Amino acid sequence: MTPQGAFRWHPRARVFDGAGRAVPPGAAFQPVIPDHPAGLALASALAGQGRAFRIGPGPAPDDAAEPGFETLTGGSSGTPRRIRRSQASWIASFQVNAGQFAIGPGTGIAVLGRLVHSLALYAALEALHLGADLHLLERLRPDRQRAALAVRGIRLLYATPAQLRLLVDAPGPELPLDTLIVGGSKLDPALRAALHALAPALRIHEFYGAAETSFISLAGPDAPQASVGRPYPGVDLRIRAADGTDLPSGAPGEIWVRSPYVFSDYVGDAGAARRADGWLSVGEHGRMQDGFLYLSGRAGRMVKIADQSVYPEEIELFLLSQPGVASAAVLPRPDARRGQILVAFVQGSAPDVRLLTALRHAFGPLVAPRAILRVETWPVLPSGKTDLAALERLA
Repeated sequence: MTPQGAFRWHPRARVFDGAGRAVPPGAAFQPVIPDHPAGLALASALAGQGRAFRIGPGPAPDDAAEPGFETLTGGSSGTPRRIRRSQASWIASFQVNAGQFAIGPGTGIAVLGRLVHSLALYAALEALHLGADLHLLERLRPDRQRAALAVRGIRLLYATPAQLRLLVDAPGPELPLDTLIVGGSKLDPALRAALHALAPALRIHEFYGAAETSFISLAGPDAPQASVGRPYPGVDLRIRAADGTDLPSGAPGEIWVRSPYVFSDYVGDAGAARRADGWLSVGEHGRMQDGFLYLSGRAGRMVKIADQSVYPEEIELFLLSQPGVASAAVLPRPDARRGQILVAFVQGSAPDVRLLTALRHAFGPLVAPRAILRVETWPVLPSGKTDLAALERLA
């Protein structure tokens, strides 16, 4: 019998691999599980009935007093960190999403990424726990993923913007999707429009969060497009100054959260998150306006240019809104006069002159990137996020 607070394989849940074959429950439990075949990995993890596990290589996790597991941070600006969570911290949000998105027996859900990435693992475990039909498409090419989504009548998809760009660029039919849950980074307007063309009945729900926090905010179709939505149910959210005082609506500062969904601790190092009196921050900055959260960027990526604080993420989102830009990233370079300048890495067909002119109009001549560097093969991490370290090496 599965103990309270532990993941379960719901009696009505079904799992299908990329070829459409059914994957049965009942595999032998292992504390450290290879992520392929993905269906077998899930069956092995849940066979432990609350015992600690990790999908992916490394030393075995320690069993704790409560059912737990390990997963990875996104690692966009460095090596992904291992984190420890209680299984109950994810189960709490399973119950919320069951009501928000009508997830239950018979719901067709697909994931496109590998289970070593926390978004894919979360979606897969949620589907199994709630009794849905789970389709694991991580080993398929984007055109075959698109075909599988159409043929199998998938209703709900969890994905990152990087995965979705590949999907919309691939040849194939319109999709019957009605619910898309997007995490990992902000959707740009061009990709949003392409997704609605791909699936005319689609309702897009973007969430903001981190591996350490899980859900922080959720943006439905009615949210201002520049925002990341309202606080997710059960999340208390504060914007604070450097001295820890709460800031008023509209004032930018550091995002702090308190919720039942946060992680337990890091494994192997101290990590980047900070805790204070039951609150947690992962170093992101933003502001609350009219009940909606707007992101500035991560404190660790903020740069000073001519005494101005600049968040590269804001410039990246602007670039992704430009026609002919498929991928974009902005990084600082040393400069003798200004201390630092920015350069933009771009994948796509948009002309350099047009992009540089648009950047100067949007951000001013001091802050706007001084050069465009073209990248043919965009480097990504297993999480689907841009590999900033790889771009730094290219520079």
